[in-house]
Amino acid sequence: MNARKKKVTDATLEKRIGYTFKDKSLLEKALSHASALPASEATLKSYQRLEFLGDRVLGLAIATMLESHFPKAEEGELARRLNQLVKKETCADVARALRLGDHMRLGDSEAQSGGRGKTALLADMCESVIAAIYLDSGFDAANEFIRTHFSDRMLSYKGPLRDAKTTLQEWAQSKGRPTPVYEVIDRSGPDHAPVFNIRVCVEGIEPGEATGASKRVAEQSAAELILRREGVWNS
Repeated sequence: MNARKKKVTDATLEKRIGYTFKDKSLLEKALSHASALPASEATLKSYQRLEFLGDRVLGLAIATMLESHFPKAEEGELARRLNQLVKKETCADVARALRLGDHMRLGDSEAQSGGRGKTALLADMCESVIAAIYLDSGFDAANEFIRTHFSDRMLSYKGPLRDAKTTLQEWAQSKGRPTPVYEVIDRSGPDHAPVFNIRVCVEGIEPGEATGASKRVAEQSAAELILRREGVWNS
């Protein structure tokens, strides 16, 4: 009975995401949290390695979409648009729209702590599904999924188009202050999925701190925090 229920559930999800897997185990792996598996299988049979791959596939597909849709945009604008589309909040929004949380394989403790609704976990599993599609059928299939579920968000974006670090530097200079200084104050997580905590200091104001999966992402987020706090960016 349980196996039948899982099969129906996965088939429903395949319809929702617009892709049918040849290798069903890839989808199951993409939706499996380590807490749902024996400790000996947590690394190889959970979503984490797929999330690592999916993050790279998503970045390439989004960068290609942006280059095609905005042929006159400067590199800074493209980078800003890309950062908004690949960040965890956007990926989590896509996951929520697809109701990935309903299909997660979670251990009891993770489920009871609200794992199905956690932004970080939803974002990771969105990327793991992308990787599963990529491994099942190649880049074109993954790219089609990304175009289908990210294009509207790309076209509707109305946030700042300038790079946050560049904007912060220009703002600081306009106030007669030295160039902002960035420092890594913490690095955590495994080597395949690091998390950087970055502090940016601008003379005369409170520092900004942010985390990200790379130094660049964390630096951009820290710069953006100051820009919004100081009213430079209001959107």
